[in-house]
Amino acid sequence: MPQQPLDIAALRHDYVAHGLRRADLDPDPIKQFGIWFGEAAAAQIRDVNAMTLATAAPDGAPSARIVLLKAISNRGFVFFTNYLSDKGRQLEANPRAALCLFWVQLERQIRIEGAVEKTSRDESEEYFRSRPLGSRLGAWTSRQSEVIANRDALETQLAEVTSEYEGSDVPLPAHWGGYRVKPSSVEFWQGRTNRLHDRFRYTREGEGAWRIDRLSP
Repeated sequence: MPQQPLDIAALRHDYVAHGLRRADLDPDPIKQFGIWFGEAAAAQIRDVNAMTLATAAPDGAPSARIVLLKAISNRGFVFFTNYLSDKGRQLEANPRAALCLFWVQLERQIRIEGAVEKTSRDESEEYFRSRPLGSRLGAWTSRQSEVIANRDALETQLAEVTSEYEGSDVPLPAHWGGYRVKPSSVEFWQGRTNRLHDRFRYTREGEGAWRIDRLSP
């Protein structure tokens, strides 16, 4: 039998798990992020640190992909990648970005916007050395975002890199490291029934000072 076409417009799910009040929020968005992230981790959400990273090319064309959050502090949100990738080139030309995390099981979303800076070489080195061997070899193998002929070419390059570093330490590539998104705004979204969601946005007003506004859903 032919498969019936999917009625995408009819797909919907009401959000009923939680509410969010101004009184629930920590004055510091980094601490509030930590609270929600801890609850998401406790709920055993797979890839809880996966987040959408949105960047823009010099001509304004947007681009988005999933990256993994690897560190957070008062200084910002850190992820690691190839500096010569599409996102790396875009961030070099336009060092601003947006992040979005969505945990459907908790009906929660967090949006972050801000300027971007590279992490120090020491920070990148520390994280790189914590990665599995295969990931470190992969950082040398992949010319991220470049066109390649086929999978065999990638496997051949990996074999060459593996042979080169066999029995020795795999160093941090010059083209690989971290970025830190320094938040100027952080929004916490809690799904509610009838699409009347709870939204609170923190906006930086000065060093260590944040304004909190409730937004219309």
